[in-house]
Amino acid sequence: MNIIETKNLSKTYGSLKAVDDFSFEAAKGEILALVGPDGAGKTSVFRSVCGLLRYDTGEIRIAGFDVATEFDKIKPLLGYMPQSFSLYPDLSVEENLSFYAGLFGLRKGEFEKKRKLLYDFSGLGPFHDRRAGALSGGMKQKLALSCALVHDPEVLMLDEPTTGVDPLSRRQFWDILKNLRSGGSAIVVSTPYMDEVALSDRAIFIFQGKKLAEGTPGQLVEKFSGRVYRADINPTPERMAELNRIEGLTSRRFGSSVHIYTPADRDIAAFASELSRAGLPSDQIVPIEAGLEDTFIQLMGR
Repeated sequence: MNIIETKNLSKTYGSLKAVDDFSFEAAKGEILALVGPDGAGKTSVFRSVCGLLRYDTGEIRIAGFDVATEFDKIKPLLGYMPQSFSLYPDLSVEENLSFYAGLFGLRKGEFEKKRKLLYDFSGLGPFHDRRAGALSGGMKQKLALSCALVHDPEVLMLDEPTTGVDPLSRRQFWDILKNLRSGGSAIVVSTPYMDEVALSDRAIFIFQGKKLAEGTPGQLVEKFSGRVYRADINPTPERMAELNRIEGLTSRRFGSSVHIYTPADRDIAAFASELSRAGLPSDQIVPIEAGLEDTFIQLMGR
């Protein structure tokens, strides 16, 4: 059963339509990833679901309650972690936890039990007296998540929680999310990282406020149409411009290499002469399987 139901959500800022007829659902015991570039509308969706932004049209329900008219009933069920670190830097780890426990009405005995659990799963116990502002990026995010969890919410809304965090801390953070999912939490997380999308149960691609596609990571990859090749070359702007002038091909930079896309009915060999003139001989090109990022780029281009 879905605990979050968002239907036909729209939000406009002046002439900019940030969210355009966007709908999604999330169930308990599920991690749903919302994926898109900066400005895609992810934060507007999150803030609307959390009752922090007045949306123009649509309906949002959490556990059957309407966000617009029954938010007092929703607040105890909801944990929200915004994109930027929003805790008190001059307070210690434990003082931040205690403050949030007070906001949600936890008694002293309840907080002491919850504090031990939060320290155990986050690894923050040895740093309980350290000021939040002195924590590393990964530890700050763990503290922010701990504060969002202090009242045992049924729904967690996490807006790009690992942006700017080192790879090891990102992996540890997702291990924590998987443990929370196994406990029955509904988790909606926005992320720009495709390796994190692969760890989710379902994902939604969003661009310019609209839903491009939705499904499990495997289902999303299957939406790719065509063939993908990788060329391990220096992707200079000049070389990329030259490759993209070849009719029938599309090329995109992927880190220090290039992905080249052809239609399903045309092999890369059909473009051998044009690629050679662009300084890319066929022995530098290898076929690969399409990934989530390839799929997103293709859908975004359409």
